[in-house]
Amino acid sequence: MNLVDTHCHVQSAGLAAGERGTRELWAKDPSLTGATLVDRAAAEGVTRLMVVGCDIADSQLAVDFVQQHDQAWASIGIHPHEAAATLEAGDAALKTFTDLLQQPKVQAIGECGLDFFYNHSPKAEQLKILQFQLELAAKYDKPVIFHVREAFDDFWPIFDKFSQGSIRGVLHSFTDSRENLDIALEKGLYIGVNGIVTFAKSEAQLAMYKAIPLERLLLETDAPFLTPTPFRGTINEPKQIRIIAEFLAKLRGEDLALLAQTTTANACKLFGI
Repeated sequence: MNLVDTHCHVQSAGLAAGERGTRELWAKDPSLTGATLVDRAAAEGVTRLMVVGCDIADSQLAVDFVQQHDQAWASIGIHPHEAAATLEAGDAALKTFTDLLQQPKVQAIGECGLDFFYNHSPKAEQLKILQFQLELAAKYDKPVIFHVREAFDDFWPIFDKFSQGSIRGVLHSFTDSRENLDIALEKGLYIGVNGIVTFAKSEAQLAMYKAIPLERLLLETDAPFLTPTPFRGTINEPKQIRIIAEFLAKLRGEDLALLAQTTTANACKLFGI
């Protein structure tokens, strides 16, 4: 089986660097290094990884990581939580971020978007840093990994304003309504599904997962977060993509091999990997 983890944060595993929450979770198991995680994923048929940055330094780590691993590619991003701090750092920080797009194996921008659940950055700053990244995506023809939480009413207008039909990408960790799923599909976006699906209880949410067209479905772990059932309580790894694929195939009544083949083709098409 040939599977792709389209969203993981393995660049800080085993290091005293990277986005704080991610780094601290990896530190709970010092045996989990980046190389170990890549090897363990490959043993389970997960042969490609998209390594996703959440701020400028974290994105630089992702870029460095993928130069050392043939199976990995990078997405550089400024998470909405980091919007205020990034803007406070000024134009030099934004130039540093932009320059990362020129590095080898940088295939996407994100994760970026809006998060009005936590509001770690004010709404205005979130909108500004999202706009900055959408403009880069259009200019450099890069797909985008979107993080949108309780913010679709504000997200769709800015997406439409700056996409002009040219922005392609994926809604990462999608758990929202069937209505927003349908809007996303109309706009040509892919839908990222991770371990949340394995412990979702709402019938409406499970029905939404069933409704995602196979040709628009992507698999992701968000490792080290969101470990799927039956491994809840442990640190998530890219190897768990296989568990997510098996669960989805059963939930949706699809052949596992077809689901694996199609989601892998979707990932390769979107990210050019």
